[in-house]
Amino acid sequence: MANGQWFPPDWPERIRAHADGTLTPVAPKRAATVMLLKDAGSGPVVHMLRRRASMAFAGGAYAYPGGGVDPRDDDRHVRWAGPTRAWWAERLGVDGTEAQAIVCAAVRETYEEAGVLLAGPAADSVVGDTTGDDWEADRAALVARETSFAEFLDRRGLVLRSDLLGAWARWITPEFEPRRYDTWFFVAALPEGQRTRNASTEADRTVWIRPADAAASYDEGELLMMPPTIATLRQLLPYGTAAEALAAAPARDLTPVLARARLVDGEVVLSWPGHDEFTRHIPAGGGPA
Repeated sequence: MANGQWFPPDWPERIRAHADGTLTPVAPKRAATVMLLKDAGSGPVVHMLRRRASMAFAGGAYAYPGGGVDPRDDDRHVRWAGPTRAWWAERLGVDGTEAQAIVCAAVRETYEEAGVLLAGPAADSVVGDTTGDDWEADRAALVARETSFAEFLDRRGLVLRSDLLGAWARWITPEFEPRRYDTWFFVAALPEGQRTRNASTEADRTVWIRPADAAASYDEGELLMMPPTIATLRQLLPYGTAAEALAAAPARDLTPVLARARLVDGEVVLSWPGHDEFTRHIPAGGGPA
């Protein structure tokens, strides 16, 4: 492997099964992930975590805080600030209840996995330090799904600050994967007074890293990443500050990116439309080339 593209060992077999029609795709689950940024002397840095090598999916790969939607966030009233649910529905290409759940997932997962909370007591404020024992108890209850995000906000007297998020991209796990996610990628800036920590049981390391440095390490095969991670990382390269990236988010194209697997002259060609660097050729009976 010349670069750090993560490629599961069972993909060739599954891709061939999908290409010849013997594999039935599973429906993707909704998910959200957040590229958390802060400004450093040489430009913005992004918060990334390394998935534990023991993880069945993408073990050892670097990713952003994120995870699946909690279905309770579709229909429960969530204390909300910033653009309306209708605005988010149009932006994300879903209905209003789904938009609320996806935005909630982005904010909740960032809190669960990085200890950073994009919420405040009012529409123009954000909480400060969230590292105390009482905050940790709340975070653990969210992780265990013992409390919903709406209940957490209500008890704390907080509103979700949807204006602190920018929708950046949307990727759907390939149809031949047994675990599939329809994932919306967001950008956000680290709120003043808060700090990240490795709060995820799925990660063994976290880093703040310049997008250019992370991309270079991927190109050299030193950092392992899935295609959506390195693709969105490269898209951050033009921006000199976190605010510039956030300002660019409303113009981003959210057309879903979905890998295609097709048979060409006896081999399987795996490609991601618009992202030629990830194309793989899989000869009959062999692994990716």
